[in-house]
Amino acid sequence: MTYRAQTDDILFQLRCAAGPDAFDAGGILDALGESALEHTVSQAARFAESTLAPLNRIGDRVGVSFINGDVATATGWREAYASWRDGGWNALAAHPDDGGLGLPALLNAACTEIWNGANMAFALCPLLSQGAIDALGAHASPEIKELYLRRIVSGEWTATMNLTEPQAGTDLSLLRTRAEPARDGAWRIFGQKIYITYGEHDLAQNIVHLVLARLPDAPSGTKGISLFLVPKFLPDDTGGFTRRNDVKCAGIEHKLGVHGSPTCIMSYGEAGGATGFLIGEANQGLACMFTMMNNARLAVGLQGVGLAAAATRHAFAYASERKQGRAPGAASLSPIIDHPDVMRMLLTMSSLTAAARAICYETAASIDRARTAVNRKAASMAHARASLLTPVAKAFSTDIANSVASLGVQVFGGMGYVEEAGAAQFLRDARIGAIYEGTNGVQAMDLVTRKLPLLEGAAFRQELNDMRAHAQASSCSSIGAAVEACATTGAFLVEALQSDPAVALAGATPFLRLFALARGATLLNNAARMAADIGQSSPGRYAALARFFALNVAVEAPGLAQQVLSGGEAVTQGRAGVG
Repeated sequence: MTYRAQTDDILFQLRCAAGPDAFDAGGILDALGESALEHTVSQAARFAESTLAPLNRIGDRVGVSFINGDVATATGWREAYASWRDGGWNALAAHPDDGGLGLPALLNAACTEIWNGANMAFALCPLLSQGAIDALGAHASPEIKELYLRRIVSGEWTATMNLTEPQAGTDLSLLRTRAEPARDGAWRIFGQKIYITYGEHDLAQNIVHLVLARLPDAPSGTKGISLFLVPKFLPDDTGGFTRRNDVKCAGIEHKLGVHGSPTCIMSYGEAGGATGFLIGEANQGLACMFTMMNNARLAVGLQGVGLAAAATRHAFAYASERKQGRAPGAASLSPIIDHPDVMRMLLTMSSLTAAARAICYETAASIDRARTAVNRKAASMAHARASLLTPVAKAFSTDIANSVASLGVQVFGGMGYVEEAGAAQFLRDARIGAIYEGTNGVQAMDLVTRKLPLLEGAAFRQELNDMRAHAQASSCSSIGAAVEACATTGAFLVEALQSDPAVALAGATPFLRLFALARGATLLNNAARMAADIGQSSPGRYAALARFFALNVAVEAPGLAQQVLSGGEAVTQGRAGVG
């Protein structure tokens, strides 16, 4: 299968999210300029198409090898990573003080989508590094930044996130990995972590692990967790990094998808203790790690967008060529794209992808506005908006990646179930997105319990007001109905959190979906109106996508609202029906 990035759509939706004043003085893209924006996206697409995409099937078929604690990636991956590093892609959004380029999060989001669409298994490695860059940039000491952060920013070294243990998945209060003080002023780490993406590999000389562990006198629960930097190699007497730390890969997982990405079992302290360095304050590790996780959650949402876009193009190309039967009104054999049911599937795939991209890009643009705002109130509201949208971006985008990839298999028919066609890999790779970096159920609970009440509900009210303004500009009643359903259910959940939290949590997942449909419908409708104004090459495309989404997807809103408002008790009292 041949990968081609949707650069026209990406640039158009990027400009929609950035707003009409993005290139003006003080705008979120003013330091970049429009030509640099287009050049960077086109170069990211070129790298993805020429270097990453050809390795996607190789990584899927060959996977990685594990021999005596060492992990080797598939043929061509080391060279591809070297090209990635030398191209400066890892430094795109990092702060200039740390060796980065300091470019907008919105531009980085577009590039992240492209790289994941071309080769999700490869792109997972820099995804974790970029999250670590944020965490270390915010919480590490100047000495740690100088010694480790700059090398991660450059891509010379990579980084990982170590949270999960065999007994501690979503519930990190069960974490057992421990840290003991050492005479040299550092710490010794003991324990085991599982599901560590790129915990061991041959792409870079050193791997920097960010590890959650407990101090000897730490309080119980999540309040007693600290964050440590544990490198694979430690500095020697000459300033080089040749001393092997007491950390090793004890095995790799055999997975449903993303075969080219090693998922490792990591063991710390089997030979006296792995040397670690405290990041941030003691017992504040979870707060430090969430800096990394919030970055990763948006990035995983963008994984979903990239994979969905690639699956859609793959299915579209096949449907345009494959001939079966006669479409209505046709005199001869027709391409299957001319059959209404196939067109319905393709439009569903395209509109879901565009809606998810719009939500992810709005999230990234809000991060940029929080950084560039000229006053504290505007920065606070932009930060709150990014916080509100992050769980929606992560969960909705990865959910639709599963749906879109499944529809892609259906478009191919029997050939879709055969590995050689390539559609099956999208489906296998997509499945993990709804699970890692906080399951989508956890994202829904986060949205309802933490994000709806943000700033005493002001962030959600602001989002509703914006959606209502877009809905009023639309001639489609289903958009307004979706927005009002979102408003009604949001108010219900805020009350239910106080009176019956179980009912509120039972409605969290359908509410997140409802929120995403309302937000996606309004953003697509706005894009349709903006298409002609800002030079979209085919303005009719977004009018068609917005109309289809409103009349075929957003119409799910009343049913989702009914689940939230009336279905909770059937969940909380329905245990007898399970099994």
